[in-house]
Amino acid sequence: MKNMVGNIMWLFVLTAFFFGCEPEGNGVSMTNQEGTLSAGLYLDNEGKPFYQLFHEDSMVLDTSYIGLILENVDLSKGLTLDKKQPVQQIAESYTMFHGKQKDISYNANRYVVSFSSENDMTLECEFDLSDTGFGFRYRVLGKEGKPITITGESSSYGFSKNTVSWMQPMSKAKTGWSETNPSYEEHYQMGISVDEPSPIGEGYVYPALFKTGESWLLVSETDLHEDYCGTRLIYEEDKNGLAVSFPQKEEVFPEGGLLPKGELPFTTPWRIISVGDLNQIVESTLGTDLAAPAINMDTTPVKGGLATWSWVLLKDDKIDYETSHQFIDYAASMNWPYTLIDVNWDQKIGYERMQELIAYADSKGVKVILWYNSSGDWNSTEYTPKSKLLNSKDRREEFAMLKKMGVGGLKIDFFGGDGQSMIAYYHDILKDAADFGLLINFHGATLPRGWHRTYPNLMTMESIKGEEFVTFDQAVADLQPSHSAVIPFTRNVYDPMDFTPMVLDSIPYINRRTTTTFELALPILFTSGIQHIAEIPQGMAKMPEAVVEMLKQVPTQWDEVKFMQGYPGKEVIMARRKGTEWYVVGINGEKVQKSWTVDLSFTENKSGTLFYDNGTKIPGMKTVDNSLMEIEVEPYGGFVIKI
Repeated sequence: MKNMVGNIMWLFVLTAFFFGCEPEGNGVSMTNQEGTLSAGLYLDNEGKPFYQLFHEDSMVLDTSYIGLILENVDLSKGLTLDKKQPVQQIAESYTMFHGKQKDISYNANRYVVSFSSENDMTLECEFDLSDTGFGFRYRVLGKEGKPITITGESSSYGFSKNTVSWMQPMSKAKTGWSETNPSYEEHYQMGISVDEPSPIGEGYVYPALFKTGESWLLVSETDLHEDYCGTRLIYEEDKNGLAVSFPQKEEVFPEGGLLPKGELPFTTPWRIISVGDLNQIVESTLGTDLAAPAINMDTTPVKGGLATWSWVLLKDDKIDYETSHQFIDYAASMNWPYTLIDVNWDQKIGYERMQELIAYADSKGVKVILWYNSSGDWNSTEYTPKSKLLNSKDRREEFAMLKKMGVGGLKIDFFGGDGQSMIAYYHDILKDAADFGLLINFHGATLPRGWHRTYPNLMTMESIKGEEFVTFDQAVADLQPSHSAVIPFTRNVYDPMDFTPMVLDSIPYINRRTTTTFELALPILFTSGIQHIAEIPQGMAKMPEAVVEMLKQVPTQWDEVKFMQGYPGKEVIMARRKGTEWYVVGINGEKVQKSWTVDLSFTENKSGTLFYDNGTKIPGMKTVDNSLMEIEVEPYGGFVIKI
């Protein structure tokens, strides 16, 4: 039956394609340029538009609704398919400053379909079908300049109930430490049914991973602009699928709005789905392909690299002048361009002595990143500097002072959710920081959603349960292996992630479950414009010279990514290329010994170094060539090859 449906759909696609793809009755057929991904768009008997999505010969999404609900106007039902524009062939190229791939080309077929309603507004829908991706967004048309507020979407994803899912629960707003939730810092629910209720009761965040039949799908959103809110997913029985839902009422900037608002014509963010095999999911760039292009800014200061950071292992007591001086020296000795000085630096070090540290760091070729508290009164955090960024006047005065001091960038923490006013706050900070050449890292934050393409000065965002949580709680440390093994298939596919990885030696009061080689793989496996390293000088000093030398050269801007093998939460082997050099890494998320066959024939170089598990905290090392090789991996172990 599945093949019959696929063949009928494929016949419909081919017929529509060769005859200009005009609407046939209540349906529109769409396909990508390769013919591997297709969709049918229809209206049901209530005038509700929906689509079905096909990968190869299989339906991967059944009835999936689209539409918007405005104040006093419902553009999700009672609609008429009015017209469809001729298909556009999109061909774009762009360059990224950091991440999995520097130079990227995007090719897609774009379909624009208009639905008329009984009022004076039109719902226009754009659909993009690329080689491995499907995306759509809405445009509301009507009297130009008319203000609108969007109260909801009818967007949904009609997964069959036997679909297997990997999803991170959305937290309850204003819960957690000092009421700092939501921050996208929950563990993933792995291999669950698509209709499994969230254990917290607030749905699931993006990106969400699904397996239906032989196909994999990764659902997210991108190009989240300042007039919209961030969304999430929740299963709705009446839609027989996961529906797009809006934030909780508490997720707002003080006295700010929750819901999307603007003037006509109004365009929404893109809803995106990568579709294909696991390698196509992991290697996808759809999250930046459909993000807004880069703003006009001076990109001279935008340089990626690794950073030292004292707080993650040494905590608050070591935010002082002496420790900061030591970590500047540490960064310089490792050839890393940054050091991060964290909370309460304004009290414990002060602006005057911080200026001394910045000048000293500059003499060593190191830039200082300073921590700031984003919050006003939306949580009860007391860390400082606080409340200096809440309005543009104060923010720009602070940024001007920091630029004069020679600060490289800011880590800004403790945001308040996904409401429209809070999303606008992120944009405002990034724009002002760009004017002063300051790099930005958001912590305790929402998902980036393609912003690092739009704002080249956005180097990374946390939005993950990272290394700092491992240092807090043994239960989190126990889950780190499987958690790290799901992230390359989910959170870190589209966007940079400040996991703050790699403890090679030890964590105070915690029994680390991972091997040293597992940890060594993480700064290469995970992508982040600035990769803040958790290991301190004392731990690094215990490592062999070959390990240290390798870490001195790890890039953050890659030219190519190659997914080699893996399964979400269990294992992953990934290769990344910078110039002519390849880094191949693997981690084992399970408590079983494994033997992996790794084919290195794709590399151009003839030999390299393998770092492998050997039952101690010091990785074993041996020379390897670009051939087929067997690698033994310990439980929760890993390997690194530089070739």
